[in-house]
Amino acid sequence: MWGQGHFSRASATESVSFSGIVQMDEDTHYDKVEDVVGSHIEDAVTFWAQSINRNKDIMKIGCSLSEVCPQASSVLGNLDPKKIYGGLFSEDKCWYRCKVLKIISDEKCLVRYIDYGNTEILNRSDIVEIPLELQFSSVAKKYKLWGLHIPSNQEVTQFDQGTTFLGSLIFEKEIKMRIKATSQDGTVIAQAEYGSVDIGEEVFKKGFAEKCKLTSRTDICEEKKLDPGQLVLRNLKSPIPLWGHRSNQSTFSRPKGHLSEKLTLDLKNENDAGNLMTFPKESLAVGDFNLGSNVSLAKIKQDQKLIEENEKLKTEKDALLESYKALELKVEQIAQELQQEKAAAVDLTNHLESTLKTCIDTRMKNLAAKMEILKEMRHVGVSVRFGNNLSDAIQVLDEGCFTTPASLNGLEIIWAEYNLAQEKIKTCEYVNEGNILIAQRNEMQQKLYMSVEDFILEVDESSLNKRLKTLQDLSVSLEAVYGEAKEGANSDEILKKFYDWKCDKREEFTNVRSETDASLQRLVAWFQRTLKVFDLSMEEPLISEDTVDNIDEILEKTESSVCKELEIALVDQGDADKEIILNTYSQVLQKIRSEERLIATVQAKYKDSIEFKKQLIEYLNKSPSVDHLLSIKKTLKSLKARLRWKLVEKNNLEESDDPDGSQIEKIKEEITQLRNNVFQEIYHEREEYEMLTSLAQKWFPELPLLHPEIGLLKYMNSGGLLTMSLERDLLDAEPMKELSSKRPLVCSEVNGQIILLKGYSVDVDTEAKVIERAATYHRAWREAEEESGLLPLIFLFLCKSDPMAYLMVPYYPRANLSTVQASMPLNSEEALKVMKGVAQGLYTLHKADIIHGSLHQNNVFAINREQGIVGDFDFTKSVSQRASVNMMVGDLSLISPELKMGKPASPSSDLYAYGCLLLWDDKVKSLLCSLIYYRSSMTAEQVLNAECFLIPKEKSVPNPEKDTEYTPYKKEEEIKLENLDKCMEKTRNGEANFDC
Repeated sequence: MWGQGHFSRASATESVSFSGIVQMDEDTHYDKVEDVVGSHIEDAVTFWAQSINRNKDIMKIGCSLSEVCPQASSVLGNLDPKKIYGGLFSEDKCWYRCKVLKIISDEKCLVRYIDYGNTEILNRSDIVEIPLELQFSSVAKKYKLWGLHIPSNQEVTQFDQGTTFLGSLIFEKEIKMRIKATSQDGTVIAQAEYGSVDIGEEVFKKGFAEKCKLTSRTDICEEKKLDPGQLVLRNLKSPIPLWGHRSNQSTFSRPKGHLSEKLTLDLKNENDAGNLMTFPKESLAVGDFNLGSNVSLAKIKQDQKLIEENEKLKTEKDALLESYKALELKVEQIAQELQQEKAAAVDLTNHLESTLKTCIDTRMKNLAAKMEILKEMRHVGVSVRFGNNLSDAIQVLDEGCFTTPASLNGLEIIWAEYNLAQEKIKTCEYVNEGNILIAQRNEMQQKLYMSVEDFILEVDESSLNKRLKTLQDLSVSLEAVYGEAKEGANSDEILKKFYDWKCDKREEFTNVRSETDASLQRLVAWFQRTLKVFDLSMEEPLISEDTVDNIDEILEKTESSVCKELEIALVDQGDADKEIILNTYSQVLQKIRSEERLIATVQAKYKDSIEFKKQLIEYLNKSPSVDHLLSIKKTLKSLKARLRWKLVEKNNLEESDDPDGSQIEKIKEEITQLRNNVFQEIYHEREEYEMLTSLAQKWFPELPLLHPEIGLLKYMNSGGLLTMSLERDLLDAEPMKELSSKRPLVCSEVNGQIILLKGYSVDVDTEAKVIERAATYHRAWREAEEESGLLPLIFLFLCKSDPMAYLMVPYYPRANLSTVQASMPLNSEEALKVMKGVAQGLYTLHKADIIHGSLHQNNVFAINREQGIVGDFDFTKSVSQRASVNMMVGDLSLISPELKMGKPASPSSDLYAYGCLLLWDDKVKSLLCSLIYYRSSMTAEQVLNAECFLIPKEKSVPNPEKDTEYTPYKKEEEIKLENLDKCMEKTRNGEANFDC
């Protein structure tokens, strides 16, 4: 390949280097390969590209800018060339990050879109500030082809052709960059490859670039020195990258910067200014003296002077005329304004005259309306406005504050010592040492029991629940008034400030209310005196001046007092007042929450103490007995012996020369009854194991040490799945030859339930792993049981005579997905129900950090055609071993592309197989597209909540403008389906990549 001979790696490590290029450390960066996508072309050897790994970053940047930039403020003051701004690209009207390269004028500047590399002239109004979290390095890098430079004598046409040619090779294409060096300005010198094509060699062959010549001192790439304006123009005409962002534009769209016309106009103006010629005044006036020899020079000058004076007078006349017209217009406008003022004055006079006639009536009506509001406000009260409810809450908190019980501290200490003693017993491996630790634990147990009794008695005597109810009611009432509280430091200074503020406000309000009451009393007294004046029945003469005067002053004072009280009661509080109340409310709520947490802690400890006392009241100074379990085991041993004897007896009768049918049937009934009794005792044994497991985990960790014969530790490690009392020969097993291609498989019936017995070959090493993997799966199922979406495991037992482990699971004949689809395919509604259950199963497994690894159509069951469950997997195999088995659905492999490339299995690979299983139903292709394209950003929980599982397809109304819940990107449905078909074809051919 070009570049590997003359510029080999060995030569790169010598002292030879390019001019202006920084030598790279061969151990860390030299020949490092990057996968990039071309985004912008500058010339035939220089371009911008984005790393494949930054695709998500570009999408996130675009989403963030689309939300932030439309509300962002424009840039004020000088633009900082080192700062990153948001720029509105003129072609698609979308926002991109940019840096300012050059200030062209007060309103325009040249910017570079740093995530793509192209430039454009923008108005300042199209540049906005972006937040600090978007101020990080650019996504796009500038690259230069290794060992090439532009010929110094290259013509402009050939330059543009070279730029276009390089764009056709790398624009929006995935290319490999083999880094050779880095220039001082940050340009990466690299060898570019597209598949097996060396891009630099292709550019050189076309004659658009030359190879750099080596000298004895340095390798200098002589490049054509281009005019900066010309370079800017070419940059603006380069394509804008669409990869990852703009799918609806053409491949080589160009921004509409209009820089070409602008620079052309500027150059034209500069040329015009440079060629401007001035003519002396005398040359215009004197003319050619040879025009008339009889005309004297004095006459000519006199005529010229007259002409100039005439022109001057004409100009003055025109100016005076314009001034006259302007004054005339102004006089007309002033006259109109004067006329309007007169009309307004007349209207105002008439209004004042009519108002004076009804002045008292109007004032009294307004005052009466305000009095109604005032009466209502006084009836309602303004206690909340002055924080009375906060004061009451503080009083409640102070008076009945719940404190930590005195016995709790001692109880905590003894409980910690008791737990330490339990941990020592749990890790003990020797019986003699264990007995000593148990004796010490029992002594500590006595102390703990007494401390627990004291604590329970003290808590019972306190009104704990009543206090908690009071605090809850108090917080609910305060939150209903003040809403959400803010976080803040706990400080008594806040409460002191609140009390001072409350006293000041209360005093102010009291003074205003007293003033209002006094004004109203004065007004009432005036009315009473006036009534006497106009009462003809009154015989006492009253002087009118003493009774009816000062009414205007009384009304003014009353109105002022009423308005002031209403303002305090109705007008919103100021920011300072609100801040004080909010801080106080937050402080009160913190105290309530703190006391509630203390009560919750005491209640939890109280609950633990009650359980401790209840559990250990019969086990003080002694351990639980395992006699009942041993009795069950003894009964089981007897039942199994009888069952084996009956099975032998039945076989003998069946193989005799003259078999007695009635006798055989009788023995079969006895065998069935014995087998049922055996399983009944096994279930009793499991119940006893569960009880002992609970006691061992909570109170008596010594049980596995003291009684190793019962195998409690094995049972606990298996999550309650392992049983040592079940054997294969006890079952009436029918071999399943059609399903036994990989392992022994038999079918039987237990207590009326059809079960399947799977056999696994195990040795000393794999036995523990099988138990561990089955226990992990079983625990995941037990979290939700019927709602888990998993096939339940009934029993796990080990064969005593052969190296085999048997797993008992329910048997669903002809219910696997492959058989159902082959016989009677599921309809859309049934398919969605089944696949939702499968998604639930994957969610349960992934939540427990379990990767299925072998999800296929034979391992998914459609129970009654409406419930889907995920089948168990081969517990003898690791995840990678399970995932390596190539299963097919139709002609599509269920192995995800990353597994084919050697990547480890992950929840994403399970979802890939799940998506392939959906291929039978055309109505779920939208979900399928998301699973195959964007599975790396999807989870089983998102699949479980997909819209197609929530709404029946027959009843849903399609809405193409609404984003679905399960896809992180908004795509056109036609593009999705087209890409899906391509992806399926690539998968069949083994060419799919991670995004497929």
